[in-house]
Amino acid sequence: MRIVIGCDHGGYVLKKKIIAYLEENNITFEDVGSYSEESVDYPEYARKVAKKVTSGKFDRGILLCGTGIGISIAANKVKGARCALVHDVESASLTRQHNDSNILAMGGRIVDHNLALEIVKIWLSTDFEGGRHLRRVNSIEEV
Repeated sequence: MRIVIGCDHGGYVLKKKIIAYLEENNITFEDVGSYSEESVDYPEYARKVAKKVTSGKFDRGILLCGTGIGISIAANKVKGARCALVHDVESASLTRQHNDSNILAMGGRIVDHNLALEIVKIWLSTDFEGGRHLRRVNSIEEV
């Protein structure tokens, strides 16, 4: 699995922790920035990640900002992006099972960092169930 990860300044510290997790688990990834806690505009990183995922170059993406809200809204503007804002393990699992989310968004200032790593683990290891959910995902793509 190939992952692309990006953040703004509010998600930078959490991004470093997630990158360490990806490295420890030999998960291939690309970091598209930002690379510090200096203030930047989150839509730029949302666009980078979403375009790399929707192009097929990467299987999934992870986005982080202070709350996860703005960066998830921006990512979902890219056709084919199904970015889910997640703050708990159950939602991480269900957004993969039912929505086939291809981008995970979290708030670096909202989600406990240990919980965030558990969310990433569950989100990466959960498959899409298909079936009746495929019809719904296809409907999303038509919007």
